Amino acid sequence: MQVRGEEFPAFAASLRLPESCRGTRDRAVSAGRETLSTLYRDAALADAHSPTLQLGVSMLVEGGRIAWIRPADSEEDPGDAEVIDAGGTTIVPGMVDCHSHLTLPGGSHWIERIGDTPEQLLRHAEHNAKLQTHAGVRWARDVGAPIGVDPVDGRERALSLGLRDRWRGHADYPYVRAAGTWVTRAGTLPAGLTAEAEDADELLGLSLEQLDDGADLVKLYLDGPDPDTAPWTANEVRRVVSAAHDRGAKVTAHAGRLSGSRVCAEAGVDCIEHGFELDEDCARLMAERRIALVSTLTVLKSWTSFARTTRIERFASPEGRKRVAERWEAARHSIRLAHAAGVLLGAGTDFGGGSARANQLAWEVEALTEAGLEPWEALASVTWKAGEILGEPEAGQIHEGGPGDFFLIHGDPLSDLSALWRVWRVAWAAR
Repeated sequence: MQVRGEEFPAFAASLRLPESCRGTRDRAVSAGRETLSTLYRDAALADAHSPTLQLGVSMLVEGGRIAWIRPADSEEDPGDAEVIDAGGTTIVPGMVDCHSHLTLPGGSHWIERIGDTPEQLLRHAEHNAKLQTHAGVRWARDVGAPIGVDPVDGRERALSLGLRDRWRGHADYPYVRAAGTWVTRAGTLPAGLTAEAEDADELLGLSLEQLDDGADLVKLYLDGPDPDTAPWTANEVRRVVSAAHDRGAKVTAHAGRLSGSRVCAEAGVDCIEHGFELDEDCARLMAERRIALVSTLTVLKSWTSFARTTRIERFASPEGRKRVAERWEAARHSIRLAHAAGVLLGAGTDFGGGSARANQLAWEVEALTEAGLEPWEALASVTWKAGEILGEPEAGQIHEGGPGDFFLIHGDPLSDLSALWRVWRVAWAAR
C-alpha cells in the first residue's frame, strides 16, 4: 500500500521544518540573497590547489556569492556587512563526499540496516544530513539507496531521489546527486532492495529505468560471488555506458576486486568506486580513458577499529584482523598506483553502504595521506577534484563570484589534517 505524506502527516511533518521556522528561514534566505552580506576577516585560506596556506585573508559574501577576497590589510569597504572575526581559523571549500549512502546509518551492523523500513531509512537520512553539513560537507554523491515506497511522495523508487528533490534549495541540507539504486546481478545483495538483473538485457533495462525514475547517474555493481570473476563482461557493461551517455548521464561502478575493475576499465565507465585491488595495467588504462577513481579507505579504517570495539568475528578474530590488514595494504597500494598514473582521484566515506558515518570525511582525507598523497592533494580529492567527478565546476571551489560554500576550522589542514575535525563555523549559500 502506498502511504503518501497527506495520509501520514506526523511522519511527513517530521521531515520538514515547522511552519514557524520555515517561514523565518525562507524570509532570511530571501533577504540574504538581496541585501545581507557577511565579512569574514583575517582568516587563513586553504583552497586545495596548492600546498601553500594563504594568511591574512578577508572574504566578503553577498547574497550567497563571494563578492571579493582581499588581504586583511587591504580590504574594500564592506558596507553594512556583518563582520565575523575569523582570526586564527582556516577557510576550507565545502567538501564533497563522493561516495555516500544517505538513507543508511553505517556502523558495524550496516548490512542489517539496509532492511529498515522506508520510514526508518528517511529518518536516518535526516540525521545524516545534519552530520554532514555540520562537518563541512556541502555535496553528497549518493551511489545507492534501497528501493521502497517513499512515505512522503508515495513513489516507489530509490529513496534517495525523493530526498534529493525535497532538500534542494535548503542551506541546512547538502546538495545531492543521486544514482538511484544499485544495479546488480541477481543474488548478489539482499533480495528486493536493489535492481536485480538476470542477464545483459535486464542489466541495460534496469540501468535505464534508474534514469527514468530521475537518477542523476547509474551505479553498477561489479563484484560477484566469485572474487576472480566479474558478474558482467566488458561488452555487457559497455552497452550500459553507451546508452547512459546517449542520455547525458554518467555510469559509475562498485568494484572492490581487480576482476571488476578490469571490466570497468575495458568498458569505459566514467568512474570506479573503491578500486581496492588495482594493478599497474588497470591504473594505466583508467588514466588513458579518463576513468576516475573514488577512494573509500575509511571503510577499512573503520573495520580496523571494530577489532577493538566489537565481538564480531570478521573484525575481532585473529583471522579477521589479518584479512582486514591485508585489504588495507592492497587498497593503499592501489591508490598509489592510480595517483602515479595520473588518474583523477576523488574520495568518499561510503557511509551507510559501508561502516563509516556521515560526518567522517576527514578520516578519508587522513587515510589518503597514509596512502602517499600530500595533504593538499588529499584535500583536493574531497573538494574540487570530487567536483570534477560530479560534473559540478563550482563544487569544492573558492573564488570571487563563486558560491559562498565553505567552512572554517582551527588549524592548518595542509600540515595537520586533524584540523578538519575541528569545525568552528559553516557558511552555506542556499540555492
